[in-house]
Amino acid sequence: MKRTFSMSIILILALSFFNAAPKEVGKSDVKVAVLKFKTEVIDYGTIVQNSEGHRLFTFTNTGDAPLVITKVKTSCGCTVPNYSKAPVLPGKTGEINIKYDTNRLGAFTKTITVMSNADGGNKILKIKGNIVASL
Repeated sequence: MKRTFSMSIILILALSFFNAAPKEVGKSDVKVAVLKFKTEVIDYGTIVQNSEGHRLFTFTNTGDAPLVITKVKTSCGCTVPNYSKAPVLPGKTGEINIKYDTNRLGAFTKTITVMSNADGGNKILKIKGNIVASL
């Protein structure tokens, strides 16, 4: 009798343990920002020395949490970024303004690293082109 009672208690505890597990495994309530750029490469093409060097990278926060860009780092001092420090709300768009120093001659390829709280970590953008001497 004692053995049957002990087995019954163990069975009840085991069943209650499995019922305490979450119903949907893998479902998370964590909200994340998602950074989606219109283009990740801007081609200046062939331009004349000392031409306008400003270009815009446009992005959208396609996630469900505010996106905060913490830093934008370039591969050299000839490329200067400008961006808003304010959070970009879900569904809204933002811009990163890049100015390349166009007084240097020749072909160029530069990278821009965008650091933010977006899902997937840092995002690498590129600019490229060729600068020829003015006549």
